[in-house]
Amino acid sequence: MRRSLLIALAVGLLAVTGAAAEGSKPHRVVIQVDQNDPDVMNMVLNNAKNVIEHYRDQNEDVDVEIVAYGPGMHMLRDDTSPVKDRIKQMTEVNFPSKIVFSACNNTKQGMEKREGHAITIIPQATIVPSGVVRIMQLQEQGWSYVRP
Repeated sequence: MRRSLLIALAVGLLAVTGAAAEGSKPHRVVIQVDQNDPDVMNMVLNNAKNVIEHYRDQNEDVDVEIVAYGPGMHMLRDDTSPVKDRIKQMTEVNFPSKIVFSACNNTKQGMEKREGHAITIIPQATIVPSGVVRIMQLQEQGWSYVRP
């Protein structure tokens, strides 16, 4: 009887420990930006802010990556971004190290070829070889995917 009680207690402890470990799974979301639309980009930034604040309130960690390609690259271009000040505020003041911006190099090169000059990306963004491939890689690593 005593041995059965100890075994039941051990199994219960393992179940609780396993549930706690599962609950500590990292929260990670990639958000796609493929439209040259300030309203859509502001919605993306609002979504990112809300996700980060939600998990901050839960004392849980979260990583957010916003990937721009195609017409959405205008949101990360230094010369055309209508939201670059908001992005700077979010990355440098509100949520440092919680949010990453990735800019598609394929799109950047296409824009440079069409426009005949170099394109400068905002300093808060990192250039990735391909925006679509970056999203695929993150999903393959278990990241959640959101498209506004």
